Amino acid sequence: MLEELTGLFSVDPPAVERVTVIRAEGPVFCAGVDLKERDSNGMAGSSGGIETMLDAVQNYPLPVVAAVQGDAIAGGNELALHCDLVVAVSTARFGMSLAQIGLAPSWFLAKKILEVCGPVVAREMLLLGDPLPSARMAHLGLIHRVAEPAEFDDAVSAVVTRVAANAPLSLRAMKSVLTRQMTFRDGIAHDDVDELVDAARFSSDAKEGIAARLDRRTAEFRGE
Repeated sequence: MLEELTGLFSVDPPAVERVTVIRAEGPVFCAGVDLKERDSNGMAGSSGGIETMLDAVQNYPLPVVAAVQGDAIAGGNELALHCDLVVAVSTARFGMSLAQIGLAPSWFLAKKILEVCGPVVAREMLLLGDPLPSARMAHLGLIHRVAEPAEFDDAVSAVVTRVAANAPLSLRAMKSVLTRQMTFRDGIAHDDVDELVDAARFSSDAKEGIAARLDRRTAEFRGE
């Protein structure tokens, strides 16, 4: 899925297109990378494929709307917040539960949380790890709109129709301006931060945290 999304968002859209929508099927928008897959492949939190995909979405020439019909957790939260506008159902939750399983977000992933949420909510989302209801996300100005389940499709359609009615060249220019101006943190030296993140990802605590989440039990972290 990561490869397919990356490919789709790495190709210039046809001139007739105005806006792109990311939506999912089922009760969950996206719960992040499969922990069983991570564990079996020895990938204690590898984020390279996720970062490549999110970068493609963020830099796509057209506005991207996330239609969040269910929980958006970890990589799913990042996917939603890398879109330009988010319309969420009232029952959806957004969160970064990495600290609860012994992992840590990369510089790239943490940067987006800080950009969108600001330092206070970013600390809450990352340090506590508990999901935030979509209503609170909207109240804080972190997502565009919340709708009740029966009105969700109409709400998404209304936002998409409104964006598509605007001038195409203006939309592309504005998307480029906003994206470029938010890349200033990329140039900050962070090799030492990367080392801390990797230490957490490949730690015994990370293995324990993933195993505990899969077993639906409380993790016993030892700081190792």
